[in-house]
Amino acid sequence: MEKMLVVVFNDEPKAYEASHALKELDSEGTIAIHGEAVIKKNADGTITVKEEEDEFPIRAAAGTAIGALIGLLEGPVGLGVGAVAGALAGSIADLHVAGIDAGFLAEVASTLTPGRCALIADVSEEWVTPVDTRMGALGGTVLRKARRLVDEDERAKDIATLRAEIDQEKAELAHLRGEHKAKLQAKIDKLNTQLQGELEQARQRTEQLKSETDAKVHALQKKAEKAHGNIKATLEGRVKQIRGQHEEAEANLKHLLAAQLRKTAARLER
Repeated sequence: MEKMLVVVFNDEPKAYEASHALKELDSEGTIAIHGEAVIKKNADGTITVKEEEDEFPIRAAAGTAIGALIGLLEGPVGLGVGAVAGALAGSIADLHVAGIDAGFLAEVASTLTPGRCALIADVSEEWVTPVDTRMGALGGTVLRKARRLVDEDERAKDIATLRAEIDQEKAELAHLRGEHKAKLQAKIDKLNTQLQGELEQARQRTEQLKSETDAKVHALQKKAEKAHGNIKATLEGRVKQIRGQHEEAEANLKHLLAAQLRKTAARLER
């Protein structure tokens, strides 16, 4: 199962030790690391990436799960749990990319206080004990969340809410004249722009999923070629699992896009 793993430490040396320990578990086949970074929370709430590994296929750059999480932890969210809800207004897309929810983000934000460091990793993990044991021995606080690659239900609700609001405003528009009508039309235009933005985000996420899947599968296949016995079988099993999860997520996104586009066409015909 793919998970977002965050291990928080009081100092940098322990975070680096944890990174090394996680790589050992990866080399043993106990887990599979798809990307990782060591970060530090600064006094002003910003994040400094202290270590970012090139050897893994998914790096902590913008548009990746780790990069999205780091972005969410910066700024207002980084200053306290109370700021999480308000700060998420423009960050829903990042939550979708990271594959987490606001509850997990708040938990990480409250644990990663200024001056502390964290190891963040996008991993495939069947058992939690190996990681928990190694990280616990180093004094780390382990937080993990199974990644939801596509939250199509939430996105569909957001789109449905926008559509309902547009329909309501259009009904009112028919009874207005002059300045009031112009103002309401401007509001409707803005809502339509937001709606198209939601659909575009879903389309972009489809492309991201394909790129993410290809990179992870390629890396695991390379490892499997050099492995033997149980480790080889485990790696091959993870390849099948990742492919299956991403194919399902991609299909759900494409279904959502197709359904919304059909509704848009039907509305235009009316």
